Amino acid sequence: MSVYRTLVPWAELFRSGNSVTSIFGVALGSILASQGLPSGDFAIITALHCLSVMTFMFSWNALNDFMDIEIDRINRPDRPLPSGEISEVAASRGILFTAVLSFSFLIVAAYVSHSGEIGLDGWLPSLAIWMLALLLLFNYESPSKLSFRMKDKGLPGNLAISMSVGLVIVFGAASVSDPLNQRAWSVFIVGFLYNFSREIVKDIEDMGGDKGRDTYAMRVGEERASSLAALVLIAALAAMLAPFSPILEIFTDWHVAFVIPSVVTLMMVKPKLLSSEHRTAQKLIKTSMQLCLIAFLVISLIPS
Repeated sequence: MSVYRTLVPWAELFRSGNSVTSIFGVALGSILASQGLPSGDFAIITALHCLSVMTFMFSWNALNDFMDIEIDRINRPDRPLPSGEISEVAASRGILFTAVLSFSFLIVAAYVSHSGEIGLDGWLPSLAIWMLALLLLFNYESPSKLSFRMKDKGLPGNLAISMSVGLVIVFGAASVSDPLNQRAWSVFIVGFLYNFSREIVKDIEDMGGDKGRDTYAMRVGEERASSLAALVLIAALAAMLAPFSPILEIFTDWHVAFVIPSVVTLMMVKPKLLSSEHRTAQKLIKTSMQLCLIAFLVISLIPS
């Protein structure tokens, strides 16, 4: 029981549910690029990339709570840091440990690549993507004068988060040495747009408790922010359907049937935005995105 009580606050600090979900994104990118399940060394490297992303997200989520501890003392006093379940010193060590662990998994992947037939050149794009994610993290969270501190700058912060979500898929494609794969990048665009819209809607939902924060919703108001979110969702719909078109031919045309549940769910979002049911709207966006990603996973596993 004491072990359980010790682990639960850390799971909350790391937001383990969301972090573990990132494994799906890496696996999806790998399967998209491989057009099937990766095998041999690629399967091992994909698994190591999954662990690298998961622990990276542990570190990012914990750092987010660490930086927001004063705000959470008021808004979320039950969180592990403001409640005192985890000390600030312990949290800072946890942030560093999980970041180092994330990079260590990537180094092991480099060893597997180098010692096998893949070669180190096939691993270098993964390193570049990991470093880009670290740069996004620094410029989103860090209070340093060298940081853009995008978290406090409205749309740039939303873009940074959405970029990091999409990069997980490209990271998966890089795990099988195909970081420029068209299928992976087309799904990256879809995921990026979905998440961008959801971040805007979440900011609208949080307007009541965001006084003093420079979010896009606080800057332009609920109506204009909702309009932008709706426009981004239209772009997401176009990006979802475009790869099936005879012009691009990235995916087989009849496979578009698999994304119909996602499209139907997406169509339910606009009425919720118009009626200011923002919590329901952002949940529908998330559900539609999940259905879309599952559809692309199924499509990639269908023998060509």
